[in-house]
Amino acid sequence: MSEYPSLSYKQIINSLQRAGFIIVRQKGSHIRLQKRILYKVIKITIPAHKPVKPNTLRQILKQAEIDLETFKNYL
Repeated sequence: MSEYPSLSYKQIINSLQRAGFIIVRQKGSHIRLQKRILYKVIKITIPAHKPVKPNTLRQILKQAEIDLETFKNYL
């Protein structure tokens, strides 16, 4: 069993916004978020699916450079 939960895209976006990400745009069923950290910008794309699969969430958190425990604190 995967330790990553199966969440809706709204829950994921709300948690990432608490972590400092902002919504930049939406095109179709994909929402683009970004966060500026010193000299780099982290850009991630969230699929507007209910629910988002655990493996997809794992890849999103990897791109966002957030570990699972920190993400769970933002839920």
